[in-house]
Amino acid sequence: MTAAMDPSIAGLWVYPVKSCKGIALSSSRLTTRGLEHDREWMIVRSGGDPARFVTQREYPRLALIRTALSDSALTLSAQGSDDLHIEFGRGGERHAVVVWRDTVFAFDQGDDAAQWLSSFIGEELRLVRFDASSERLCNRDFAGDSGAHTGFADGYPLLVVGSASLNDLNARLEERGQAGLPINRFRPNLVIDGLDAYDEDHLSSMRIGGTGDVELRMVKPCVRCQITTTDQQTAVVGDEPLPTLAGYRMNPDLGGVTFGVNAIVTGGVGATINTGASIAVEWNF
Repeated sequence: MTAAMDPSIAGLWVYPVKSCKGIALSSSRLTTRGLEHDREWMIVRSGGDPARFVTQREYPRLALIRTALSDSALTLSAQGSDDLHIEFGRGGERHAVVVWRDTVFAFDQGDDAAQWLSSFIGEELRLVRFDASSERLCNRDFAGDSGAHTGFADGYPLLVVGSASLNDLNARLEERGQAGLPINRFRPNLVIDGLDAYDEDHLSSMRIGGTGDVELRMVKPCVRCQITTTDQQTAVVGDEPLPTLAGYRMNPDLGGVTFGVNAIVTGGVGATINTGASIAVEWNF
């Protein structure tokens, strides 16, 4: 496979609160856990020791919660609710929380945040912030001895999707009489122009920017779940794209359909990534 033109960053996305709306950015600082503030906060069920995470899988209405970041605060907003502002300097009790099979520490973000979420969703929920002194290691079966770690993302610091891959999927959906889908169904961090459809599957690494300081290593195809079937504007749950993807993107080794590739950070922590930045790729054939 060959790239149709020089690859570049077409989109940057962060999702400050796991399973709430993302933010499209023109630039973002890179950390060891991915883009700055990505999945730094998470919603958990009240009670339980430790408290367990919840996502759009259980509560599709989480898709309707908008997020915004300033230099000093996270803001949550939703129709019918007053905005909730959470200062970065807010403390909070430190608790163990569960995200998938991992137990890590996080700081509770207070009763006002809990009341806001519980009122909007209709269940007793609380908001927690990742304890940056913790390390949640990525699966060594894929990340090896890299020491790669992440915050509250499902398993890896970054998700990379090629724009040509979405175009191909949408063409297949339209052939089946279905509407095309926006990129927000797949919640990527980096959207890449200049690759042929699904070429991201065959990358071993990427260097971003003129200096090449930022280095990412591709470690695992991303298995997609039912969140991709939730309209991120309305929270209505449908069927697609999973049936269409199952027709040509089933990965028996991983036990599901894949779309996009998970990546870890191997260089350039602290650097800024900009949309439009050029990418040098290494292939893995």
